[in-house]
Amino acid sequence: MKQYLDALRYVLDNGTDRKDRTGVGTRAVFGMQMRFDMEDSFPAVTTKKLPWKSVASELLWFIEGSNDERRLAEILHSTRDESKKTIWTANAQADYWKQNAKFQGDLGRIYGIQWRKWKSPDGKEIDQLANAIKLIKENPTSRRIIVNAWNPGEIEQMALPPCHTFFQFFVANDKLSLQMYQRSCDMFLGVPFNIASYSLFLNMVAQVTNLKPGEFVHTLADAHIYHNHFDQVKEQLSRKPFPLPNLKLNPDIKNIDDFKMEDIELVNYQFHPTIKAQMAV
Repeated sequence: MKQYLDALRYVLDNGTDRKDRTGVGTRAVFGMQMRFDMEDSFPAVTTKKLPWKSVASELLWFIEGSNDERRLAEILHSTRDESKKTIWTANAQADYWKQNAKFQGDLGRIYGIQWRKWKSPDGKEIDQLANAIKLIKENPTSRRIIVNAWNPGEIEQMALPPCHTFFQFFVANDKLSLQMYQRSCDMFLGVPFNIASYSLFLNMVAQVTNLKPGEFVHTLADAHIYHNHFDQVKEQLSRKPFPLPNLKLNPDIKNIDDFKMEDIELVNYQFHPTIKAQMAV
């Protein structure tokens, strides 16, 4: 995770202070890239605790094509109990969104809906993820193996417009790589989560397409640190990283829709204590 820590330090030392939508303010750099090879280890941040169960449950929720925050709670906590929070609870309960929600926990046409139920002009639903996996299997040299979450016609129907906007697969030498473009990158809270999520996703898709996982390439547009996270960032950068863990997937899973929480395990994960910070909404 040296790449991530170097990028975090670069933004802190060289970024430009700017106003932002939340009113908190950020220090930002525009245009960065990190590459993570899946061959020997899994890129989980070790200089603080990664919320691994939240990473895995959210990804399964996206793959499921859900926009129900209470369904995410069910995957994560095995219950829809209102007292059980998720990383999407604040968005589901935000005042600016409540008037648009159609049911309790409704988040609108966010990631999973766009991945699995993109609406075409004639009203048909397009399963972008299934189409991408089909292309990987049948036409692996295609340059069109893309899934897009940024749907301009439906931005106002989302509790939060997508930060990780689209991704593309690439097959070479029997290895599957994945590049993701992220328009808005919360370097302290969000980016370690995003790195782990898309690296896990890459490994899952590689398994169901009978390929080896290659590289996760993370392209960051507006890479920023919120002003109220500076102390936390400095504390994290003062810590010495542990060796990276490994990922273990249930090898019997051959369909992307069949993965469950119990099929995903992070092995030998050592980490420093959690560093708490408030999420800007």
